[in-house]
Amino acid sequence: MKQIGLLRTVLAVVLFVLTPLAATASDIVVGQVAAFSGPLAPTGTHMRAGAKLCFDAVNAEGGVHGARIQLVTRDDGYKTEETVRQARDMLKESQPLAFIGFVGTGNVEAMLEQKVLSEAGIPLIAIRSGAESLVRRNDPFLFMTRASYAEEIEKITDQYATTGYTRFAVLYQDDAFGQGALLSAEQAVRKSGGSLEAKGSYEKNTTNVAAAVKTIAAAKPQAVILIANTAASAEFLKQSREAGNFAQYVALSVTDAAQVVQRIGADRAEGLALTQVVPDPGSHTVALIREIQTHFARFKPKDVTLNHTFVEGYLGAKVLAEALRRAGPNPTRKKLRDTIEAIRDYDAGGVFISFSPKRHAGSRFVDITILNRAGKLLR
Repeated sequence: MKQIGLLRTVLAVVLFVLTPLAATASDIVVGQVAAFSGPLAPTGTHMRAGAKLCFDAVNAEGGVHGARIQLVTRDDGYKTEETVRQARDMLKESQPLAFIGFVGTGNVEAMLEQKVLSEAGIPLIAIRSGAESLVRRNDPFLFMTRASYAEEIEKITDQYATTGYTRFAVLYQDDAFGQGALLSAEQAVRKSGGSLEAKGSYEKNTTNVAAAVKTIAAAKPQAVILIANTAASAEFLKQSREAGNFAQYVALSVTDAAQVVQRIGADRAEGLALTQVVPDPGSHTVALIREIQTHFARFKPKDVTLNHTFVEGYLGAKVLAEALRRAGPNPTRKKLRDTIEAIRDYDAGGVFISFSPKRHAGSRFVDITILNRAGKLLR
């Protein structure tokens, strides 16, 4: 009898240990390698928080075909070589079905050039880049859920040209991201009938913009396009105001308005215009935003704000969750990739996503906002 009792105890312990493993065996693992430290940490953090909120909401409703979505993340510090290394390590250790939310043009280009995606046959969706080089490349495993930088810049030049602006300048990050967008700016300015009076650069992962401030101020442009991350945009705007250059400044969507205000104050940030590739997070009329607001209140993400980057992360995750539903139970990476590519006119709640074998840039939504004296964004 003692032996039987002992056997029952052992079996109970075994079942207790194995049950959590069984419960997680069918999880769908999605991996993100992004900047969670360094100057772009807020970008990576908000992309992650937005995606996680979407997955939390999906899981709360029973998951996808009964499987929970688990987001695993690694920090690359916005360093290209770290992106590749961390992604390869994640593929071995966590075996994700898909990647999501990588940050940086050069970082994503390195993933493609070193064949990380193609060798693993894994799709990467919703990157934090709108580089025209990536759009043109149309890699079979890369899917973008935002407008391109070229489309953002064309929106800027078209809008300001109609109000009489002809003299432009550009601040750009001296890497693949900045150089590619600079080329788009040069083309867009010419197309609008304007002239590019000056261009200044700064080194990636720095805010060393003093030389660019001096070069651009000397040219006295009417409008300056900021092809820069948030920290560099804020520092450039601060120094330019101090130098007495009161041109109209327009930043691409990679600059976060709230962080600019936090860094340099609402008085210096007032008047900064920013393009946006997702709807206003404070909107009460866009279905996607109302959905996010509801889930944000329910799950209460910590240490983040509901900003445009957060919405971008959520939108990408929502598209991926839809693809997982369409792919059916227990999809392979190939099945998921093929399913994403077949998405047409998907209404994510007022934002429409379409992919095809010839175009993996799924959205063309672009808006322009401007900071008021209270540090709030207005359309």
